[in-house]
Amino acid sequence: MIYSGLKDTTTSNHASPGEWVARSCHRRRAGRVPFSYFLLETAARLDTGIVVDVFEPRDFSKLGPSGCNMCGGIVSESLVQILATEGINLPRAVYKRGVDSYVLHMDVGRAFIDTPLHEKRIVSVHRGGGPMGSKPSAWRSFDGFLQALAMAKGARLVQERVESLAWKDGRPEVKTKNGRCESYDLLVGAVGINTSALRLFESMGFGYKAPRATKTHICEFQLGKENVEKHLGSSIHVFLLNLPRLEFAALIPKGDYATLCLMGQEIDADLVKTFLQHPEVRECLPPDAGGLKPCCQCYPKMNVGEAVQPFADRVVLIGDSGVSRLYKDGIGAAYRTAKAAALTSILEGISADAFRQKYWPTCRKIATDNGFGHAVFAATRQIQRRRRAHHALLGVVAAERRNCRARTMSTALWDTFTGSAPYREVFMRTLRPGLGMRMLWQLILGRKGTVASAE
Repeated sequence: MIYSGLKDTTTSNHASPGEWVARSCHRRRAGRVPFSYFLLETAARLDTGIVVDVFEPRDFSKLGPSGCNMCGGIVSESLVQILATEGINLPRAVYKRGVDSYVLHMDVGRAFIDTPLHEKRIVSVHRGGGPMGSKPSAWRSFDGFLQALAMAKGARLVQERVESLAWKDGRPEVKTKNGRCESYDLLVGAVGINTSALRLFESMGFGYKAPRATKTHICEFQLGKENVEKHLGSSIHVFLLNLPRLEFAALIPKGDYATLCLMGQEIDADLVKTFLQHPEVRECLPPDAGGLKPCCQCYPKMNVGEAVQPFADRVVLIGDSGVSRLYKDGIGAAYRTAKAAALTSILEGISADAFRQKYWPTCRKIATDNGFGHAVFAATRQIQRRRRAHHALLGVVAAERRNCRARTMSTALWDTFTGSAPYREVFMRTLRPGLGMRMLWQLILGRKGTVASAE
Protein backbone atom coordinates (compact mmCIF):
# COMPACT_ATOMS: atom_id res chain seq x y z
CA MET A 1 0.00 0.00 0.00
CA ILE A 2 1.15 3.51 -0.65
CA TYR A 3 0.09 6.59 1.23
CA SER A 4 0.67 10.27 0.72
CA GLY A 5 0.46 12.94 3.38
CA LEU A 6 0.84 16.66 4.08
CA LYS A 7 -1.06 18.51 1.41
CA ASP A 8 1.03 21.68 1.55
CA THR A 9 4.46 20.09 1.94
CA THR A 10 7.22 21.35 -0.33
CA THR A 11 10.56 20.48 1.25
CA SER A 12 9.56 19.60 4.81
CA ASN A 13 9.26 15.96 5.81
CA HIS A 14 7.72 16.68 9.20
CA ALA A 15 4.08 16.43 10.17
CA SER A 16 2.40 19.50 11.56
CA PRO A 17 -1.16 20.50 12.49
CA GLY A 18 -3.29 21.42 9.52
CA GLU A 19 -4.92 19.74 6.59
CA TRP A 20 -3.45 16.46 5.38
CA VAL A 21 -4.05 14.64 2.16
CA ALA A 22 -3.13 10.95 2.35
CA ARG A 23 -3.51 8.65 -0.61
CA SER A 24 -2.59 5.02 -0.49
CA CYS A 25 -1.94 2.14 -2.82
CA HIS A 26 -1.57 -1.31 -1.36
CA ARG A 27 -2.02 -5.03 -1.73
CA ARG A 28 -1.93 -8.03 0.56
CA ARG A 29 -1.46 -8.46 4.29
CA ALA A 30 -3.51 -7.04 7.12
CA GLY A 31 -0.97 -4.31 7.95
CA ARG A 32 -2.21 -2.04 5.19
CA VAL A 33 -5.69 -1.52 6.62
CA PRO A 34 -4.62 -0.95 10.26
CA PHE A 35 -2.26 1.75 8.95
CA SER A 36 -5.21 3.56 7.35
CA TYR A 37 -7.27 3.03 10.47
CA PHE A 38 -4.61 4.31 12.91
CA LEU A 39 -3.64 7.20 10.65
CA LEU A 40 -7.22 8.43 10.40
CA GLU A 41 -8.00 7.70 14.05
CA THR A 42 -4.96 9.61 15.33
CA ALA A 43 -5.53 12.48 12.92
CA ALA A 44 -9.14 12.80 14.09
CA ARG A 45 -8.01 13.01 17.72
CA LEU A 46 -5.60 15.81 16.79
CA ASP A 47 -8.26 17.53 14.69
CA THR A 48 -6.06 17.16 11.61
CA GLY A 49 -7.84 16.78 8.30
CA ILE A 50 -6.75 13.75 6.26
CA VAL A 51 -7.95 12.18 3.04
CA VAL A 52 -6.86 8.60 2.35
CA ASP A 53 -7.15 6.81 -0.97
CA VAL A 54 -6.56 3.08 -0.69
CA PHE A 55 -5.47 1.39 -3.92
CA GLU A 56 -6.40 -2.30 -3.70
CA PRO A 57 -7.01 -4.35 -6.86
CA ARG A 58 -8.36 -7.37 -4.99
CA ASP A 59 -12.00 -7.98 -4.12
CA PHE A 60 -11.97 -9.81 -0.79
CA SER A 61 -15.54 -11.02 -1.27
CA LYS A 62 -14.49 -13.25 -4.18
CA LEU A 63 -13.85 -16.96 -3.72
CA GLY A 64 -10.51 -18.61 -4.41
CA PRO A 65 -7.16 -16.97 -5.29
CA SER A 66 -8.66 -13.73 -6.64
CA GLY A 67 -9.82 -12.75 -3.16
CA CYS A 68 -7.24 -14.55 -1.03
CA ASN A 69 -4.07 -13.31 0.66
CA MET A 70 -2.43 -16.76 0.85
CA CYS A 71 -2.34 -17.05 4.64
CA GLY A 72 -3.31 -19.76 7.13
CA GLY A 73 -5.71 -17.37 8.82
CA ILE A 74 -5.09 -17.68 12.57
CA VAL A 75 -5.59 -14.60 14.72
CA SER A 76 -3.56 -15.06 17.90
CA GLU A 77 -4.85 -14.79 21.43
CA SER A 78 -2.80 -11.66 22.14
CA LEU A 79 -3.90 -9.94 18.93
CA VAL A 80 -7.58 -10.61 19.63
CA GLN A 81 -7.14 -8.83 22.95
CA ILE A 82 -5.16 -5.94 21.45
CA LEU A 83 -7.72 -5.38 18.71
CA ALA A 84 -10.46 -5.30 21.34
CA THR A 85 -8.63 -2.56 23.27
CA GLU A 86 -8.51 -0.57 20.01
CA GLY A 87 -12.27 -0.92 19.70
CA ILE A 88 -11.98 -3.53 16.93
CA ASN A 89 -14.13 -6.51 17.93
CA LEU A 90 -14.28 -9.35 15.43
CA PRO A 91 -17.93 -10.12 14.61
CA ARG A 92 -19.09 -13.73 14.64
CA ALA A 93 -19.52 -13.66 10.87
CA VAL A 94 -15.76 -13.09 10.40
CA TYR A 95 -14.21 -15.93 12.38
CA LYS A 96 -14.95 -19.52 11.49
CA ARG A 97 -14.34 -21.08 14.86
CA GLY A 98 -13.08 -20.23 18.33
CA VAL A 99 -10.08 -22.43 19.08
CA ASP A 100 -9.75 -23.68 22.65
CA SER A 101 -6.90 -26.19 22.33
CA TYR A 102 -4.04 -27.60 20.32
CA VAL A 103 -3.27 -31.24 19.65
CA LEU A 104 0.44 -31.91 19.21
CA HIS A 105 1.18 -34.84 16.91
CA MET A 106 4.57 -36.56 16.84
CA ASP A 107 5.84 -39.79 15.31
CA VAL A 108 5.21 -41.69 18.57
CA GLY A 109 1.84 -40.24 19.58
CA ARG A 110 0.00 -37.07 20.44
CA ALA A 111 -0.60 -34.66 23.30
CA PHE A 112 -3.59 -32.45 24.09
CA ILE A 113 -2.73 -28.87 25.11
CA ASP A 114 -5.61 -26.65 26.18
CA THR A 115 -5.50 -22.90 26.63
CA PRO A 116 -3.86 -21.90 29.92
CA LEU A 117 -6.78 -19.63 30.79
CA HIS A 118 -9.51 -21.97 29.48
CA GLU A 119 -11.00 -19.36 27.17
CA LYS A 120 -11.76 -19.46 23.43
CA ARG A 121 -9.90 -16.41 22.24
CA ILE A 122 -7.96 -17.74 19.26
CA VAL A 123 -9.96 -17.65 16.06
CA SER A 124 -9.55 -19.01 12.55
CA VAL A 125 -10.53 -16.81 9.61
CA HIS A 126 -10.60 -16.73 5.83
CA ARG A 127 -8.55 -13.86 4.41
CA GLY A 128 -10.73 -13.78 1.28
CA GLY A 129 -14.27 -14.82 0.47
CA GLY A 130 -13.53 -18.53 0.92
CA PRO A 131 -11.89 -21.47 -0.87
CA MET A 132 -12.26 -22.02 -4.61
CA GLY A 133 -15.47 -23.86 -5.42
CA SER A 134 -17.16 -23.02 -2.12
CA LYS A 135 -20.62 -21.53 -2.06
CA PRO A 136 -21.22 -17.91 -1.03
CA SER A 137 -22.28 -17.79 2.61
CA ALA A 138 -22.87 -15.42 5.49
CA TRP A 139 -19.18 -15.64 6.48
CA ARG A 140 -17.18 -12.46 5.89
CA SER A 141 -13.57 -12.04 4.83
CA PHE A 142 -11.20 -10.96 7.61
CA ASP A 143 -9.35 -8.63 5.24
CA GLY A 144 -12.66 -7.36 3.89
CA PHE A 145 -13.78 -6.59 7.44
CA LEU A 146 -10.61 -4.59 8.15
CA GLN A 147 -10.94 -2.80 4.85
CA ALA A 148 -14.50 -1.80 5.72
CA LEU A 149 -13.24 -0.38 9.04
CA ALA A 150 -10.82 1.87 7.19
CA MET A 151 -13.53 2.95 4.75
CA ALA A 152 -15.82 3.76 7.67
CA LYS A 153 -13.07 6.04 9.04
CA GLY A 154 -13.10 7.94 5.75
CA ALA A 155 -10.57 6.13 3.55
CA ARG A 156 -11.52 5.83 -0.12
CA LEU A 157 -11.02 2.57 -2.01
CA VAL A 158 -9.51 2.69 -5.50
CA GLN A 159 -9.34 -0.72 -7.16
CA GLU A 160 -6.30 -0.18 -9.38
CA ARG A 161 -2.95 -2.01 -9.58
CA VAL A 162 0.32 -0.09 -9.26
CA GLU A 163 2.60 -0.50 -12.28
CA SER A 164 5.61 1.67 -11.41
CA LEU A 165 7.17 3.82 -8.68
CA ALA A 166 9.56 6.70 -9.27
CA TRP A 167 10.61 10.09 -7.90
CA LYS A 168 9.37 13.44 -9.16
CA ASP A 169 10.55 16.73 -7.67
CA GLY A 170 11.66 14.91 -4.50
CA ARG A 171 8.34 13.13 -4.01
CA PRO A 172 7.37 9.55 -4.79
CA GLU A 173 5.36 9.17 -7.96
CA VAL A 174 2.91 6.31 -8.47
CA LYS A 175 1.63 5.09 -11.81
CA THR A 176 -1.15 2.52 -12.08
CA LYS A 177 -1.89 0.01 -14.79
CA ASN A 178 -4.90 2.10 -15.84
CA GLY A 179 -2.68 5.11 -16.52
CA ARG A 180 -3.27 7.03 -13.30
CA CYS A 181 -0.10 8.96 -12.38
CA GLU A 182 0.31 11.10 -9.29
CA SER A 183 3.00 12.33 -6.91
CA TYR A 184 2.69 11.50 -3.21
CA ASP A 185 3.88 13.03 0.00
CA LEU A 186 4.32 9.65 1.69
CA LEU A 187 4.38 6.08 0.40
CA VAL A 188 3.68 3.23 2.80
CA GLY A 189 4.21 -0.21 1.33
CA ALA A 190 2.46 -3.27 2.76
CA VAL A 191 2.52 -5.39 -0.35
CA GLY A 192 3.52 -8.75 1.11
CA ILE A 193 6.31 -10.82 -0.43
CA ASN A 194 4.22 -12.83 -2.89
CA THR A 195 4.20 -10.03 -5.41
CA SER A 196 6.53 -8.30 -7.83
CA ALA A 197 5.68 -4.95 -6.20
CA LEU A 198 8.70 -5.25 -3.89
CA ARG A 199 10.96 -4.84 -6.91
CA LEU A 200 9.25 -1.51 -7.55
CA PHE A 201 10.41 -0.26 -4.15
CA GLU A 202 13.91 -1.67 -4.73
CA SER A 203 14.06 0.25 -8.02
CA MET A 204 13.47 3.56 -6.21
CA GLY A 205 17.14 3.60 -5.18
CA PHE A 206 16.94 4.37 -1.45
CA GLY A 207 18.63 1.09 -0.44
CA TYR A 208 15.62 -1.13 0.17
CA LYS A 209 16.09 -4.88 -0.24
CA ALA A 210 13.23 -7.35 0.23
CA PRO A 211 13.32 -9.83 3.14
CA ARG A 212 14.60 -13.38 2.75
CA ALA A 213 11.77 -15.82 2.10
CA THR A 214 11.06 -19.53 1.82
CA LYS A 215 8.30 -21.42 0.04
CA THR A 216 5.46 -22.86 2.12
CA HIS A 217 2.23 -24.69 1.32
CA ILE A 218 -1.38 -23.85 2.15
CA CYS A 219 -4.43 -25.80 1.00
CA GLU A 220 -8.09 -26.18 1.86
CA PHE A 221 -9.95 -29.48 2.23
CA GLN A 222 -13.73 -29.59 2.13
CA LEU A 223 -14.54 -32.18 4.81
CA GLY A 224 -18.04 -31.10 5.78
CA LYS A 225 -19.08 -29.72 9.13
CA GLU A 226 -19.77 -33.12 10.71
CA ASN A 227 -16.35 -34.50 9.75
CA VAL A 228 -14.61 -31.36 10.96
CA GLU A 229 -16.40 -31.64 14.31
CA LYS A 230 -15.67 -35.35 14.61
CA HIS A 231 -12.02 -35.47 13.55
CA LEU A 232 -10.70 -32.00 14.41
CA GLY A 233 -13.16 -30.56 16.91
CA SER A 234 -12.28 -27.11 18.22
CA SER A 235 -8.53 -27.84 18.20
CA ILE A 236 -5.76 -26.83 15.87
CA HIS A 237 -3.70 -29.93 15.12
CA VAL A 238 0.04 -29.27 15.01
CA PHE A 239 2.50 -31.81 13.60
CA LEU A 240 6.16 -32.07 14.64
CA LEU A 241 7.21 -34.99 12.47
CA ASN A 242 10.66 -36.20 11.52
CA LEU A 243 10.38 -35.22 7.86
CA PRO A 244 13.23 -33.46 6.02
CA ARG A 245 12.72 -29.72 5.43
CA LEU A 246 9.52 -29.60 7.50
CA GLU A 247 9.61 -27.41 10.60
CA PHE A 248 5.98 -28.00 11.50
CA ALA A 249 2.51 -28.25 10.01
CA ALA A 250 -0.94 -27.27 11.20
CA LEU A 251 -4.45 -28.45 10.35
CA ILE A 252 -6.96 -25.72 11.19
CA PRO A 253 -10.76 -26.25 11.44
CA LYS A 254 -12.87 -23.66 9.59
CA GLY A 255 -16.54 -24.56 9.38
CA ASP A 256 -16.97 -27.06 6.54
CA TYR A 257 -13.28 -26.77 5.68
CA ALA A 258 -9.89 -27.58 7.12
CA THR A 259 -6.87 -25.47 6.22
CA LEU A 260 -3.51 -27.24 6.04
CA CYS A 261 -0.30 -25.21 6.41
CA LEU A 262 3.19 -26.65 5.95
CA MET A 263 6.16 -24.51 6.95
CA GLY A 264 9.86 -25.17 6.61
CA GLN A 265 12.52 -24.98 3.92
CA GLU A 266 11.24 -24.80 0.34
CA ILE A 267 8.14 -26.98 0.69
CA ASP A 268 7.33 -28.83 -2.54
CA ALA A 269 4.71 -31.27 -3.86
CA ASP A 270 6.73 -34.35 -2.90
CA LEU A 271 6.99 -33.26 0.73
CA VAL A 272 3.27 -32.45 0.82
CA LYS A 273 2.46 -35.95 -0.50
CA THR A 274 4.78 -37.60 2.05
CA PHE A 275 3.21 -35.57 4.85
CA LEU A 276 -0.37 -36.48 3.90
CA GLN A 277 0.55 -40.17 3.88
CA HIS A 278 1.95 -40.10 7.42
CA PRO A 279 -0.12 -42.22 9.87
CA GLU A 280 -0.54 -39.37 12.37
CA VAL A 281 -1.95 -37.16 9.62
CA ARG A 282 -4.26 -39.84 8.24
CA GLU A 283 -5.79 -40.36 11.68
CA CYS A 284 -6.93 -36.71 11.69
CA LEU A 285 -8.86 -37.14 8.44
CA PRO A 286 -12.00 -39.16 7.66
CA PRO A 287 -11.36 -42.87 6.85
CA ASP A 288 -12.51 -42.37 3.26
CA ALA A 289 -10.12 -39.44 2.70
CA GLY A 290 -7.51 -41.51 0.86
CA GLY A 291 -8.28 -39.80 -2.42
CA LEU A 292 -9.04 -36.43 -0.86
CA LYS A 293 -8.00 -33.55 -3.09
CA PRO A 294 -7.63 -29.95 -1.97
CA CYS A 295 -10.24 -27.62 -3.37
CA CYS A 296 -7.80 -24.73 -3.20
CA GLN A 297 -4.01 -24.68 -2.77
CA CYS A 298 -0.95 -22.50 -3.19
CA TYR A 299 2.77 -22.38 -2.43
CA PRO A 300 3.24 -18.86 -1.08
CA LYS A 301 6.51 -17.41 0.14
CA MET A 302 6.99 -16.70 3.82
CA ASN A 303 9.16 -14.00 5.35
CA VAL A 304 12.12 -15.50 7.30
CA GLY A 305 14.22 -12.36 7.70
CA GLU A 306 13.92 -8.60 7.90
CA ALA A 307 14.25 -6.21 4.97
CA VAL A 308 17.25 -3.94 4.46
CA GLN A 309 16.46 -0.22 4.81
CA PRO A 310 12.63 -0.36 4.80
CA PHE A 311 12.28 3.41 5.07
CA ALA A 312 13.50 6.68 3.58
CA ASP A 313 12.29 10.27 3.36
CA ARG A 314 8.59 9.96 2.47
CA VAL A 315 8.71 6.15 2.18
CA VAL A 316 8.17 3.37 4.73
CA LEU A 317 7.42 -0.35 4.35
CA ILE A 318 5.49 -2.32 6.94
CA GLY A 319 4.37 -5.90 7.62
CA ASP A 320 5.90 -8.67 5.51
CA SER A 321 7.60 -6.17 3.22
CA GLY A 322 9.56 -4.92 6.27
CA VAL A 323 9.74 -7.54 9.00
CA SER A 324 7.43 -10.27 10.25
CA ARG A 325 7.40 -12.77 13.09
CA LEU A 326 9.12 -16.06 12.27
CA TYR A 327 6.55 -18.66 11.15
CA LYS A 328 3.83 -17.40 13.50
CA ASP A 329 1.54 -14.40 14.03
CA GLY A 330 2.33 -12.56 10.81
CA ILE A 331 -0.98 -10.72 11.18
CA GLY A 332 0.10 -9.52 14.62
CA ALA A 333 3.47 -8.32 13.33
CA ALA A 334 1.71 -6.45 10.51
CA TYR A 335 -0.52 -4.79 13.11
CA ARG A 336 2.41 -3.66 15.27
CA THR A 337 4.48 -2.25 12.43
CA ALA A 338 1.44 -0.56 10.89
CA LYS A 339 0.59 1.21 14.13
CA ALA A 340 4.20 2.28 14.72
CA ALA A 341 4.47 3.70 11.18
CA ALA A 342 1.13 5.51 11.42
CA LEU A 343 1.92 7.13 14.77
CA THR A 344 5.38 8.12 13.57
CA SER A 345 3.93 9.73 10.43
CA ILE A 346 1.38 11.78 12.34
CA LEU A 347 3.29 12.67 15.50
CA GLU A 348 6.96 12.73 14.45
CA GLY A 349 7.16 13.32 10.71
CA ILE A 350 7.80 11.49 7.46
CA SER A 351 11.56 11.87 7.21
CA ALA A 352 14.03 8.98 7.26
CA ASP A 353 15.29 10.21 10.65
CA ALA A 354 11.78 10.14 12.10
CA PHE A 355 11.21 6.58 10.92
CA ARG A 356 14.67 5.51 12.10
CA GLN A 357 14.08 6.87 15.61
CA LYS A 358 10.42 5.97 16.16
CA TYR A 359 9.48 3.23 13.67
CA TRP A 360 12.66 1.19 13.22
CA PRO A 361 12.90 0.13 16.92
CA THR A 362 9.58 -1.75 16.51
CA CYS A 363 11.02 -3.64 13.54
CA ARG A 364 14.28 -4.38 15.36
CA LYS A 365 12.37 -5.71 18.36
CA ILE A 366 10.55 -8.21 16.14
CA ALA A 367 13.77 -9.15 14.32
CA THR A 368 15.66 -9.66 17.60
CA ASP A 369 12.88 -11.83 18.95
CA ASN A 370 13.05 -13.91 15.77
CA GLY A 371 16.61 -14.79 16.78
CA PHE A 372 15.17 -16.53 19.84
CA GLY A 373 12.59 -18.10 17.53
CA HIS A 374 15.35 -19.66 15.44
CA ALA A 375 16.82 -21.11 18.65
CA VAL A 376 13.42 -22.52 19.69
CA PHE A 377 12.88 -24.21 16.33
CA ALA A 378 16.48 -25.49 16.28
CA ALA A 379 15.78 -27.23 19.60
CA THR A 380 12.50 -28.53 18.19
CA ARG A 381 14.34 -30.04 15.22
CA GLN A 382 16.65 -31.91 17.58
CA ILE A 383 13.63 -33.36 19.38
CA GLN A 384 12.00 -34.29 16.06
CA ARG A 385 15.04 -36.35 15.07
CA ARG A 386 15.19 -38.39 18.29
CA ARG A 387 12.48 -40.88 19.06
CA ARG A 388 13.22 -41.01 22.78
CA ALA A 389 12.97 -37.23 22.91
CA HIS A 390 9.48 -37.57 21.37
CA HIS A 391 8.45 -39.84 24.25
CA ALA A 392 10.02 -37.51 26.80
CA LEU A 393 8.21 -34.43 25.47
CA LEU A 394 4.84 -36.17 25.35
CA GLY A 395 5.47 -37.60 28.82
CA VAL A 396 6.14 -34.15 30.28
CA VAL A 397 2.96 -32.74 28.70
CA ALA A 398 0.94 -35.69 30.06
CA ALA A 399 2.37 -35.15 33.55
CA GLU A 400 1.58 -31.44 33.38
CA ARG A 401 -2.05 -32.18 32.54
CA ARG A 402 -2.26 -34.05 35.83
CA ASN A 403 -0.53 -31.22 37.72
CA CYS A 404 -1.95 -27.86 36.63
CA ARG A 405 0.50 -25.96 38.88
CA ALA A 406 3.53 -26.91 36.76
CA ARG A 407 2.64 -26.41 33.09
CA THR A 408 5.92 -24.91 31.90
CA MET A 409 6.28 -27.11 28.81
CA SER A 410 2.58 -26.95 27.90
CA THR A 411 2.56 -23.16 28.17
CA ALA A 412 5.77 -22.86 26.14
CA LEU A 413 4.29 -25.05 23.40
CA TRP A 414 0.99 -23.13 23.50
CA ASP A 415 2.72 -19.79 23.10
CA THR A 416 4.95 -21.15 20.33
CA PHE A 417 2.00 -22.51 18.35
CA THR A 418 -0.29 -19.53 18.90
CA GLY A 419 2.22 -16.70 18.70
CA SER A 420 0.67 -15.29 21.88
CA ALA A 421 4.03 -14.57 23.54
CA PRO A 422 7.44 -13.42 22.28
CA TYR A 423 9.89 -16.17 21.37
CA ARG A 424 12.26 -14.79 24.01
CA GLU A 425 9.75 -15.63 26.74
CA VAL A 426 9.27 -19.12 25.30
CA PHE A 427 13.03 -19.64 25.10
CA MET A 428 13.62 -18.51 28.69
CA ARG A 429 10.92 -20.88 29.96
CA THR A 430 12.68 -23.83 28.34
CA LEU A 431 15.82 -23.01 30.40
CA ARG A 432 14.10 -23.46 33.75
CA PRO A 433 15.87 -26.18 35.78
CA GLY A 434 12.63 -27.86 36.79
CA LEU A 435 11.64 -28.43 33.18
CA GLY A 436 15.05 -29.91 32.38
CA MET A 437 14.73 -32.32 35.29
CA ARG A 438 11.27 -33.44 34.15
CA MET A 439 12.54 -34.02 30.61
CA LEU A 440 15.47 -36.05 32.00
CA TRP A 441 13.11 -38.13 34.14
CA GLN A 442 10.93 -38.91 31.13
CA LEU A 443 14.03 -39.92 29.16
CA ILE A 444 14.92 -42.33 31.98
CA LEU A 445 11.39 -43.73 31.95
CA GLY A 446 11.67 -44.13 28.18
CA ARG A 447 14.86 -46.16 28.55
CA LYS A 448 13.01 -48.42 31.00
CA GLY A 449 10.11 -48.78 28.59
CA THR A 450 7.71 -46.89 30.88
CA VAL A 451 6.32 -43.94 28.90
CA ALA A 452 3.49 -41.80 30.19
CA SER A 453 0.52 -41.42 27.92
CA ALA A 454 -0.16 -37.91 26.67
CA GLU A 455 -3.78 -38.59 25.75
